[in-house]
Amino acid sequence: MRRLLLLSLASFLALLAQPAPAPVHFEGKELFLIQAPTPPFAPQDRASELQSRLTALASLDRKAEVTLAPMPQQQGIALMAGNSFLIFVSAQDAAAARVSTAELARQWAAVLTTALQHSRQSRSLAAYLLGGLKSMAAWLLFAALCWLLVRCIRWAGGHILAWTERQSVARRARGFSLVIWNRTALLALWMVKFIAAVFLLFQFSFVLSFTFGQFPQTAGISTTFLDYLKEVFGRIASAFFGYLPDGGVVVIVVLLTVYTLRILNLFAHAIEHRDLHIPGLHPEMARPTYQLIRILAAILALVIVFPYLPGSGSEAFKGVSILVGVLISFGSGSSVGNILAGVVLTYMRPFKVGDRVKIADTLGDVLEKTLLVTRVRTPKNVEVVIPNAAILGSQILNYSAMARSRGLILHTTITIGYDAPWQAVHQALIDAALATEAVLPDPRPFVLQTSLNDFHVSYELNAYTDRPNEFEFTYPRLHANIQDSFNRAGIEIMSPTYLSLRDGNTVTMPPQHRPPDYQPPGFRLEP
Repeated sequence: MRRLLLLSLASFLALLAQPAPAPVHFEGKELFLIQAPTPPFAPQDRASELQSRLTALASLDRKAEVTLAPMPQQQGIALMAGNSFLIFVSAQDAAAARVSTAELARQWAAVLTTALQHSRQSRSLAAYLLGGLKSMAAWLLFAALCWLLVRCIRWAGGHILAWTERQSVARRARGFSLVIWNRTALLALWMVKFIAAVFLLFQFSFVLSFTFGQFPQTAGISTTFLDYLKEVFGRIASAFFGYLPDGGVVVIVVLLTVYTLRILNLFAHAIEHRDLHIPGLHPEMARPTYQLIRILAAILALVIVFPYLPGSGSEAFKGVSILVGVLISFGSGSSVGNILAGVVLTYMRPFKVGDRVKIADTLGDVLEKTLLVTRVRTPKNVEVVIPNAAILGSQILNYSAMARSRGLILHTTITIGYDAPWQAVHQALIDAALATEAVLPDPRPFVLQTSLNDFHVSYELNAYTDRPNEFEFTYPRLHANIQDSFNRAGIEIMSPTYLSLRDGNTVTMPPQHRPPDYQPPGFRLEP
């Protein structure tokens, strides 16, 4: 039993030590296999040398017939083409092929003779012309196939879009359902284009290989190119399948993350456009919430796949990871603070895009809210970028929050002397407010007497508007209308202090608002 095991092991080791067979290629065709070595040459070396000699003979373009030259001393037969040595057929070659040495030599000689004759015929002018015509026909067919495939894709795309549109109309799809139908149509179009692209790629490879095979000078290129591609992609496939257990986890996690985020993006879009309602999640909170979830999902996916990345356990990878972590920790302190402030502001909802706000000393309309900064455009058309951390620590005045439901109150103060009846002053102010564009008639404007001063009374006009983003234009119109209304009512605006003593000068009202028989008042002296 022990001897049998040793014999089996020796046979197995001998099989492992035997070199692999090497094919002999000539002008894109495989002629035969060389299975045995001829020391000190391996089968691959012998095949390569024979290919070089055949190529040299073919370039001479002369008729050559392979003959046999027995060599009893070396226990083999040499194959000759004229005076040129091609290859030596040994007893080991015959034993590997399981035929006699003479029979194997005759077989190889016949194959080589046929290959050289075919090579000589393929180098004639007629062969070149025929190869050129075949190549042109192949490329014309490929171009026609490309044109036909493009037309088919357009036809299929139109039918797919029309079908999905009919289905969405028939099912009365609205909002989120309509988005699902549209995305289904786009996915179907993408699949059709992908299949067409793969098909065209294979056809292009076939036509290119066919063209190279029509000419003896390039016949070996296609075979060599294909062998190179097989070797490269074989290594890639080997590495891929070797990494597949760990790489499968990475691929699955990445795909789940990507498609989950796409689905959440659809929900965020639907909530943002009020096509879908979720209690507690307002439309202006949908996009920031999605951005926050996207960051958290990316971090979670990275944490899961990190141990499965190639080289993640190496010391270099660990060192780089620590260095990147330290750099991020030192350089992102303010950024993290702004992100946290942005999250807090998102759920505090102090303002939304389009609101007229005043943040610290900045007054303007909100253009954009992100997790890092908020962009505000001032009435002078200046864009101000404010970090969210600064906003969270400042006072925020939102002029648009109540204007959407109850209106924003515009107010201005005017001082009038005691000689003017307060009822007339109230009416003149209310008339001026009602005559101003952007002031709401309901609720009705009202007047407050805020103080009784030494020389005059302070009247505060309050008027409602639903256009908070335009009050820098509403105030000038309101002040102009107050002047016109007081002039029509014959009430002088004497503010802050105006002496009633006249020395013959005219009053301050414009001429068109004075009585026709107006005379400048003079001094009146009483005994």
